[in-house]
This record gives sequence, C-alpha cells and structure tokens, in this order.
Amino acid sequence: MPRQTFVLNGKPVTVDVADDVRVLWVLRDLLGVTGPKYGCGINVCKACTSHVNGRAFNPCSVRVGDLAAGDEVTTIEGLPGQAGLDGDDLHPMQQAWIDRDVAQCGYCQPGQIMAAVALVRKVRREGRSISEADLDTIRNICRCGTYTRIREAIVQGAARM
Repeated sequence: MPRQTFVLNGKPVTVDVADDVRVLWVLRDLLGVTGPKYGCGINVCKACTSHVNGRAFNPCSVRVGDLAAGDEVTTIEGLPGQAGLDGDDLHPMQQAWIDRDVAQCGYCQPGQIMAAVALVRKVRREGRSISEADLDTIRNICRCGTYTRIREAIVQGAARM
C-alpha cells in the first residue's frame, strides 16, 4: 500500500492508503479528525471545507495521492493554531459564530467557518475589505437556514482577524 505524507494542522502525518482514497476519508477514518463533515461527496454541499496551503478546498473531492508531502491541510481543529493562537483560544471567526448565535444543528458550521476564513484572507490579499458581493460567493449549504447570522458573523470575524 502506498504511503501518503502531508502536514495536518501543523504536524506531519503519514498514512498507508491507496492514492485514490479521498482526503476526507483519510482525515476522518484514518486520522480521527472529525471537524470536516461528509455531506455529499461530490463537492456540492461544502460541509467538509478545509484549507490546503491556506486556501479553501473540499477534501471529499480530492484524492490523497494528489497531495504533496509539503502540502498543509488545516481543518477546523487546527484553525486557532494556524492563526498563532494557543490552547483553548478560539479563532476570531469561531468567536464571531458564537457571538452571533449562528449554529442550530451545527453540522455545516466547521465548513462554513473555514470557507469564511479563506474568503477573508483572499480579499485581504487583494488589498480590500469584505463586501456584500464577497459574502454571496460562499456556497456552503446550511439546512437550518441561518444564512443571515452566518453573514453577520463573517463580517464580525473579518473585522477581528
């Protein structure tokens, strides 16, 4: 069985798994990282949204063999560390989710937060602030329909990042 090596939440990991296994299953089933959720498996619902090398990606649609040894995968569990926070500190976007009382069932929230952080980083790289049009680009599905609170939390989190 091929060995797959990449960086997960700041730490190198190696797993013995076939190249064509999706990253989501490696994370959840082999490495015990349960933040990214399975929703559709075809890159539509985005419940699994995580980051690879600082940009949003959906591990349900990426083969583990497509990751390079130096690729950095960050899930919701590693988000505070990615922001340089320690211990039980929350990332500003996570805190905004709490402050705005976003979650109902909570299933989609890790993916929503990871998409929001990636969006804020993208607009900052472009030298601008987040706009209403930017908020419209997040396509993560929320079955509970808390989209208004999600948008408010993204704006709050962006201001504190």
